[in-house]
Amino acid sequence: MRPINTSISSKKDLVKQALREAILNGELAPGTRLIIDDLATKLGVSPIPVREALQQLQADGYVEIQPFLGTRVTPIEAESVVEVFSLLETIETVTSRFACLHLTEDERGTLNEIVAGMETLVAAGDAEAWSKENRRFHQIICDRAGTRLISSVMTKVLDHWDRLHRVFLTEVFAKRLPEAQQEHREILRAIEERDPARVEKIIREHNRHALRAYQEYLAKRGLSGEEETRDALRR
Repeated sequence: MRPINTSISSKKDLVKQALREAILNGELAPGTRLIIDDLATKLGVSPIPVREALQQLQADGYVEIQPFLGTRVTPIEAESVVEVFSLLETIETVTSRFACLHLTEDERGTLNEIVAGMETLVAAGDAEAWSKENRRFHQIICDRAGTRLISSVMTKVLDHWDRLHRVFLTEVFAKRLPEAQQEHREILRAIEERDPARVEKIIREHNRHALRAYQEYLAKRGLSGEEETRDALRR
């Protein structure tokens, strides 16, 4: 993290942005202890905007403030993995049906270009770049639902997904790229055929396949969260 520009009025917002970016890009890893005075020194501000920013980040689910224990970056555990993919599935199965019938030709063309570019990235083994295009792909579909609230919630959930995939980039995410890419081709094909039921089915399977991949990895580390996984998949 770099010192922020303290000439701008809202130091709290700037501190929040800097900390949020550090959490999402992995500079502040899950579970990292956050000392207010240390953060204030690094960012070149007083402790007050840091404390206020941490309170907002707690509300967004990025940090945990524990009485008498201090503050830490929210750990990624089995339950949080289930939560992210359950939210993605819930939002996308609703928005995808609408998007399938209402995407413009330009938007369909953009989705085709994104998937084509993702093919190249899979061949190159560039998981990080692929994830950025993956986010664009899913956000376009969600945005077509036409409600700012859903799009806003989707953006927040995708932020947590970004943090998740960066933590497990090598162990899980990169290994699933070929399978995930095939699922994107199938989603795109169903969109082109204007088949909302099939789009919903594929997107549901897409999220559940990803969830299983993360859960299988966590199980090997003794963090299976089997009950949470069964609850998420039993619908």
